[in-house]
Amino acid sequence: MLSRRQLPALALALGAVLPGRARAAYPDRPVRIIVPFAPGGGTDIIARVMSEGMARELGQPVIVDNKPGAGTIIGNDVVAKSPPDGYTLLLASFAFAVAPAVQPKLPYAGNAAFAPVTLIGRSPNVLLVNAAGRIGSVADLLAAARKDPGAITYASFGNATSAHLAGALFAHLAQVELTHVPYRGSGPALTDLLAGRVDMLFATAATVASATSGGRLRAIAVTSAERSAAFPGVPTVTEAGVPGYASEGWYGLYAPAGTPPETIDRLNVAANQAIRTETFQRQVAEEGLTTVGGPPAQLVEYVRTEEARWREVVQRANITAE
Repeated sequence: MLSRRQLPALALALGAVLPGRARAAYPDRPVRIIVPFAPGGGTDIIARVMSEGMARELGQPVIVDNKPGAGTIIGNDVVAKSPPDGYTLLLASFAFAVAPAVQPKLPYAGNAAFAPVTLIGRSPNVLLVNAAGRIGSVADLLAAARKDPGAITYASFGNATSAHLAGALFAHLAQVELTHVPYRGSGPALTDLLAGRVDMLFATAATVASATSGGRLRAIAVTSAERSAAFPGVPTVTEAGVPGYASEGWYGLYAPAGTPPETIDRLNVAANQAIRTETFQRQVAEEGLTTVGGPPAQLVEYVRTEEARWREVVQRANITAE
């Protein structure tokens, strides 16, 4: 009979011989994806469609948990401070790369607080104008802005949002003066664009799908470097008269820093499988999303470039989160 002193040694020996008994294989319980936005937006849609495919690949439920607030900082912080075990993930987007430039005192250690999993995809914004207004093209916009500096107004979903920075970059490259009008979300911005209170808006592709259906708003350019398959008849901003312009939305999957490499590999395979499914491709079509996938290193390089580019825009235009 074994003594009490011998039992711990036996347990260690069994763990070495039967590692599956000592620690269950990942994942052995549901995985949670934190979306740092309210339900219903583009990021939320991407997360929910992708979670279905990941759940099939992982053999466990993948739950979407919305944690909006503070320009995505609240949701980011939840993930940054979660155990690095692969059970809490972040669906990051444009704001993730901008936050370090506009929020000098983040509650987490910037990108160092996260481990990249994969770059899910990229999508353009679309330059919208009122179909009954004075601007029918980018050429019209530039002519009006040069004739009366500051008179052309562009709406955004708030300070330091993608719509704000897209407008600031446009003004710089076109060498025109535009007046920024921030709103609290897309709804009020679209309402005032429809009413003619503002002249233009750099909207997400998801917003455009519903906003242009009634013919009251017109898409006059896409912000990506190439034309979008979702808007084949709409020129790029560069084609329309502002050379070198490029601004796009993107989605990436992260885990907390310190997550084991083998867990990251498992998540990378699951996410890549999910975004290649016909279901995912079909449901994100109206987002104008071009799927990417690939290894974690590709997400690192992409976000590093985005951070540097938008930091320059933020500093040049003196943009803050407030």
